[in-house]
Amino acid sequence: MLKKFLDEGKCFKLVCGAGNEDANEVEKLVALYSSAGCKFFDLSAKPEIIDAAKRALNGREGYLCVSVGINGDPHVRKAYIDYEKCCGCHKCEEVCPQKTIKHCKVKSVRCIGCGRCYAVCKHGAISFVSENKDLSDVLPQIINKGIDCIELHAMGESDDWIEKWDYINSVFDGMLSICTSRGHLSEEKMVDRIKQMIKNRKPYTTIVQADGFPMSGGKDDFKTTLQAVATAEIVQNAKLPVYIMLSGGTNSKTAQLAKMCTINYNGIAVGTFARKIVSKYIEREDFLSNKHVFNEALKTAETLVKNLT
Repeated sequence: MLKKFLDEGKCFKLVCGAGNEDANEVEKLVALYSSAGCKFFDLSAKPEIIDAAKRALNGREGYLCVSVGINGDPHVRKAYIDYEKCCGCHKCEEVCPQKTIKHCKVKSVRCIGCGRCYAVCKHGAISFVSENKDLSDVLPQIINKGIDCIELHAMGESDDWIEKWDYINSVFDGMLSICTSRGHLSEEKMVDRIKQMIKNRKPYTTIVQADGFPMSGGKDDFKTTLQAVATAEIVQNAKLPVYIMLSGGTNSKTAQLAKMCTINYNGIAVGTFARKIVSKYIEREDFLSNKHVFNEALKTAETLVKNLT
């Protein structure tokens, strides 16, 4: 069971991306990291993505978590390029971790809303469209497919988390996860929101995914993962009956830094960094059929999982 797995305190969670709707890529990532020892997977809340993950597990033990968000959350937005304002410098293509921008156009199914393209565009050509979906249209079909956890990204200032959280609790009695950070909230407001969300839930049926710096794990150093550890410490100091998951800028240094800072965490969620280090293999069309390529990627994935568990 997922609860027992979290109790062990050595949970590695692969974040495929709440906005990653590329079923082919998700199948490759889950196949690879489940072979490397990962048992927990964060996925976009789409039936075809759940199907892809289950195919990839191929009988191996695995727990599936789907992510949904509130207004203002970067995980549920997609980049859009205004072609008339675009100068064709291609800087956005160069920095996109998902390689979803080609010829100044965004392939939306692969966009995870990280904002790196927006940061390098000097001509105001890039904006975002929030994909704020009605959960009553999304979750029932997902739950029927069999999932182990639902995560609500509740890091924006909007109060629409209340209605969404209440709905999730009414339709799903399994483990729930709250992904939150200090990006738009003070430390006090972040803790207060968590307290409000867990007040009617049984102890240790909720994960708090302490998102230090969302989708920033491109580098493998202590500075990159510092905010994830610092955010987890805030949750730990609040002494709440929740499981603590570090995320946002996580990399191979996260466990080491967390232990140095005496953080009693239950798991580490890794997205950007975990995808980046195997991207050159995952991109190949023959990835799942070419044993040599798969095994080379597996060595890299196994090293990361071992370092964090």
